[in-house]
Amino acid sequence: MPLALSALLYVNGYLRLRRRSRLGRGSIDRQALLYGAGWLVLAAALISPLHDMGEHLFTAHMVEHELVMAVSAPLVVLSRPSAILLWGLPDRSSSWIGRSVNGPVVSNLWNFIAAGAMATLVHGLAIWAWHVPALFDAAVERVPLHRLQHLSFFASALLFWWAMFRRSNEGVGAWHVFLTMLHTSLLGALIALSPVVLYLSQTRYAETFGMTALEDQQLAGFVMWIPAGIIYALVAMTLLARWIIQSGREVHREPLQR
Repeated sequence: MPLALSALLYVNGYLRLRRRSRLGRGSIDRQALLYGAGWLVLAAALISPLHDMGEHLFTAHMVEHELVMAVSAPLVVLSRPSAILLWGLPDRSSSWIGRSVNGPVVSNLWNFIAAGAMATLVHGLAIWAWHVPALFDAAVERVPLHRLQHLSFFASALLFWWAMFRRSNEGVGAWHVFLTMLHTSLLGALIALSPVVLYLSQTRYAETFGMTALEDQQLAGFVMWIPAGIIYALVAMTLLARWIIQSGREVHREPLQR
């Protein structure tokens, strides 16, 4: 299972790196805490009773998706896990991967897709495409398609948050996170305010949980619209505040340098 493998690799890399590193152990420990939190949230979304409930209740399924994209992915990105994961591999494998990633083809491709605008576009397309009712219902009916949906959400979210936290200027990052908040909130509002049931397969078991199909759909849309929107808004405001503070420091430095 990919989740178990990622945990084993990370723990092995963490232990190896921590034994060899005399300096910066506090930083390594903080990274491990962030990664562990992100991993636990991802596991809670994908292999806990919440996942089983999401097979039958649209609201639970939407909570699952938001945990993957808006909670787990940013925590994993903030943990900067690549170095520790490489340390978890055998030496030959980690060396080969390191050379491949740093090669011109992979580097140029990564620089292209990890730019702020492109990462925002890729993540946005993944969200909107998979919420087309026919495709969403098909994913509920077919396990391979459902797994591909989750992989698309998590991978595009990792790309998006990496571009926001590691690549973009804080001001630019704030703008892209705010833009993502706007379009995901719009999608959530469209789902919540629809007067008819759009997701027939996903909502067919709603009565088992004491709701009509339309009520289940409306509550699922509300989850994407408000709670998830609040997460994006808080991150956008945090990035904006950091950008303002950094800009103020640079303004104060300029007279001294002259």
